[in-house]
Amino acid sequence: MRIEYTIVQSTFGKILIGATEKGVAAVYLGNSQEKLKDVLRKEYPRAEIAPGGGRLATSSKALLQHLDGPMREVNLPLDVQATAFQRRVWQELQKIPYGETRTYQQVAQAIGKPTAMRAVARACATNPVSVVVPCHRVVRRDGNLAGYRWGLEWKRALLKRESNGAERLPRK
Repeated sequence: MRIEYTIVQSTFGKILIGATEKGVAAVYLGNSQEKLKDVLRKEYPRAEIAPGGGRLATSSKALLQHLDGPMREVNLPLDVQATAFQRRVWQELQKIPYGETRTYQQVAQAIGKPTAMRAVARACATNPVSVVVPCHRVVRRDGNLAGYRWGLEWKRALLKRESNGAERLPRK
């Protein structure tokens, strides 16, 4: 497998976008280009990984318009490896409207597995295409934020942006 990547700057921080010829395989959030590239290499250890060219321009533009601009939904072709359960969870997450949240229990119920809250949380934690599959929109039953692969600051900022306007992440 060959994955080409680019790293773009948004008002939130750096975003790594990785794609195969079939679609987007990675959307990672962070403040360090090197750390983002390291995560990509660790997640796809057998892939040929290289800086991308113009093919990533459309995906980059769409993600930036979603995060920094007026575009509420981001629909990109995806090329992600997943179990059937993960795929069901991720498809359900894509149904959560912009500006709204669901609990892990609500997602579990929606996919017909009402006792699978922990498995839903695990599927969220292993989501390789954050923002495109909006795992940040899933919260605990009490409404508090729980684990987010890219850190709770990112989750909080993304949710705030969606609910009532822009918030920039504090720079580390």
